[in-house]
Amino acid sequence: MHLGGRLVHRITPRDLGSRVSVRITRAEGGFTDIVGVVESWTEGVLTLRRRDGSTVDVAEADVVASRVVPPVPPRRPRQ
Repeated sequence: MHLGGRLVHRITPRDLGSRVSVRITRAEGGFTDIVGVVESWTEGVLTLRRRDGSTVDVAEADVVASRVVPPVPPRRPRQ
């Protein structure tokens, strides 16, 4: 996402079904990060499914950086 002081946007509609991290601009200023699986990417809006099962719609125009991230590792059994 951040290479030598530069924000990099690396995901495309081909990443449908992949787990991604996106950094978006907030309406009130600043940035926030969202991690989730790309459920859809239609007419400039990405729908991401978070780990808790909730979804969030993100305007492509608000994305300032993004990348594909590894799947969530399986939980370890308690001992």
